[in-house]
Amino acid sequence: MQHNRWFVVLGALMIQVSLGAIYIYSVFKPALKEHFPAWSATDLALPAQILLAADALAMIAAGRLQDKFGPKKISIAGGLLLLLGMYIAAKAQTIFQFVFGFGLAGAGIGAAYVCPIAVCVKWFPDKRGLITGLAVAGFGAGGLVFAPLASYFISTIGVMATLFYLGLIYFLAIIIGAQLMRVPPADYRPSGWNPLSCQASLGIIKTDYAAKEMIKTRRFWILWLTYFIGCVAGLLVIMNLVTIWQAQALAGAAKAADIVSSFSFARILTQGALVVMIVSILNSLGRIVWGRISDKNGREKTLMMIFMFCGAALLILGSLNSFWSFVGAASIIGFCFGGFLALYPAITADYFGARNIGANYGLMFTAYGVGGLLGPWLAPKLLSAIRDVPCETIDGAGKTIIKLVEVGSYANSFILAGALCLVAAFLVLKLKPYK
Repeated sequence: MQHNRWFVVLGALMIQVSLGAIYIYSVFKPALKEHFPAWSATDLALPAQILLAADALAMIAAGRLQDKFGPKKISIAGGLLLLLGMYIAAKAQTIFQFVFGFGLAGAGIGAAYVCPIAVCVKWFPDKRGLITGLAVAGFGAGGLVFAPLASYFISTIGVMATLFYLGLIYFLAIIIGAQLMRVPPADYRPSGWNPLSCQASLGIIKTDYAAKEMIKTRRFWILWLTYFIGCVAGLLVIMNLVTIWQAQALAGAAKAADIVSSFSFARILTQGALVVMIVSILNSLGRIVWGRISDKNGREKTLMMIFMFCGAALLILGSLNSFWSFVGAASIIGFCFGGFLALYPAITADYFGARNIGANYGLMFTAYGVGGLLGPWLAPKLLSAIRDVPCETIDGAGKTIIKLVEVGSYANSFILAGALCLVAAFLVLKLKPYK
């Protein structure tokens, strides 16, 4: 009996929800700062940078390995690496140990991430945009599922123990989802789908490229560069959401009063986790919606729209310190970032074929890794107008004390990323299919 291809999508979602929990790193940052007070802002950004870079590097090898050994085995191996990395991070006493643990976790994420995408592309050649959007929608939803859970765990058992227990939950979900990962028969075609007409519409004669052939094409490098820009823009905001919101909200509150009240301070801190949840929802929806739009209107037109919306939102984000205006702009960025992660696997398969999609998208995904190194680092590095804002807070004995909170402006990094998005929109014009 033929395997129902929608079971593959279900397994993909289970795996991706767990892997997408990397987007909640900003929830950990305030607690990590308290646990490791000597760590600077760039120190706190480093684990996320290394995790994202290791994620992309592991995908290159994992893409080839899953083509050879099957997606189930490689997904499970990725889950084991993720669990081991989270355990090491949970036991860390130095920045080196913590970063090493996050690097292993990132390698596990990359290994497990590529499998659902490669499998879904092969099962759904007729709906590539929609199905890659669905396959990675769980990745964006990871923040929605795990941000409140992480906040609860941090407040009850502490930040380091939280890392291990979340790692264990991620591992179990990946094991279950991996059981549904299988490759379609070599001659599989969905009913009513004609691959020759699809390829002809793109002006493509050669249909399946090996990785070494793909990297010699002009299209690959345009795609890689624009993907890199989109990842810098999205990860700059998403991986620093809580700290960006707190900085801008406290700066606004400090203008209204010499000392931020304990009520206002507590509300701002609580709203940080809510921002992560809302942006996670839009991030997930963006993957599905933009994927579906690209199936109807073409990948190139859709990518241009995404880059223009993302660039506009970034250019105004630094001036927003009211909650809902900030959420609105950040959600647009998250929605667009979701679109990048849905469209680039699909367009890679469109241009270079589905046969070697694991290896090919692994190489394309290095743009995400390089963007992951630069994006989270860029925000704290370009931080300007740094000052201490006095805030009232309640200590363990119930007494009100004054705490100085360091606040700065992230506007420079937003302007740079926004301008790059507009450049990427122009570059996408060069992707018009050859006739």
